[in-house]
Amino acid sequence: MKTIKDSVHDHIQVDGVARALLDTPEVQRLRRIAQLGTVSLVYPSANHTRFEHSLGVYHLACEALEQLGVEGKQAERVHAAAILHDVGHGPFSHNLESLTHRRTGRYHDDVGRLLADGQVGDVLREHDLEPEVVAGLVAGEGRFGQLVSGELDVDRMDYLVRDAHHTGVPYGTIDHGRLVRELTFTDDELVLDEGNVQAAESLLVARALMNPTVYSHSVARISKAMLRRAAERLLEAPTAGIDAETLQRMDDYDLTVALRNCEATSAFSRRLDHRDLFKRAVWAEIDDVPGGIIEADHESIREFEREIADRVSVDPAHVILDVPSRPSMTESTTRVLVNGEMRRLGEQSPLVEALRAAQYSQWRLGVYSPAELRDRVGRAAVDVLGLDIDGALVTEVRDGLETTLDEFVD
Repeated sequence: MKTIKDSVHDHIQVDGVARALLDTPEVQRLRRIAQLGTVSLVYPSANHTRFEHSLGVYHLACEALEQLGVEGKQAERVHAAAILHDVGHGPFSHNLESLTHRRTGRYHDDVGRLLADGQVGDVLREHDLEPEVVAGLVAGEGRFGQLVSGELDVDRMDYLVRDAHHTGVPYGTIDHGRLVRELTFTDDELVLDEGNVQAAESLLVARALMNPTVYSHSVARISKAMLRRAAERLLEAPTAGIDAETLQRMDDYDLTVALRNCEATSAFSRRLDHRDLFKRAVWAEIDDVPGGIIEADHESIREFEREIADRVSVDPAHVILDVPSRPSMTESTTRVLVNGEMRRLGEQSPLVEALRAAQYSQWRLGVYSPAELRDRVGRAAVDVLGLDIDGALVTEVRDGLETTLDEFVD
């Protein structure tokens, strides 16, 4: 057994298959992948890694399994899935996932091949565990897959508390101890036991508050969009010799060096290194954006960017259109027992509709460009995209508000 001091859960004891997996190259690689991608450009202390998070998920999984009375081989399968659940992440975590998925067809939880091959596969087989079964648990399959990937998963319980701790933002603080203690199965569905509607609501509220404050902070979105654009240009550069499969297996340092050394991406890399980020030329609410823009695919968005750039005769690399998906709230499907009946939180809690409305009001389409171009780019973007906003209010910059906020928050 190995005991590891953790900043969130204090001492974590790692034993069995998890201990053997800990020192495999696939798990150690997670030390070099930032949990929050480019969020450290907003919150400087947000430098925790996927490795730390994986240990936390394993720790909470152990507590949940003990509370549920699950032992033996089934528990070992879940232990392995918990420690391995993030090995499929590419560099900078979720920041590049949409890019690599378009080219490989795989998201980070599609880890079948990773778990079957190399040292991870050897370790699993040495402990008489089937790599394909563990991979299924990582993807949330079956009764116990819900513990690793589901509405009440220990992944969410750890990352909310951990991200709040490392950013210094208090909104992600939840009573994960109670949540774990109150887990139970009803008709093979993972639910919270009687009297825990408020505990379920706490998960919902924490995620709803962390999203605009941390995960979708405007500077985090701009830097993420710039990194994604740089990585796309890297894949398209014939001299780089890097494909999406290779990119997925890089760590943060590998990608940073590749971007610095490629002529097509060095300018983006330099801006990210120096935190010389693009600025908001447009920041539009959802009701001001035509539905066709929100539903546009990647190629359509790139075409919009080229058209905006052509309107003002600038390099298309200086225009980034950032369109989030429509607001969703998967946490509202969390199941709780109320008077012996299994109900979805969205059916039971009056908070859900209020939080949905808040999420809707927080949604923003962004168009980003270098500071010296943003006025021209903003006006062109309003015309090209057919946005229903006053051209004089294209950005929040006219009275110096954005500059003031950047200096204060960043």
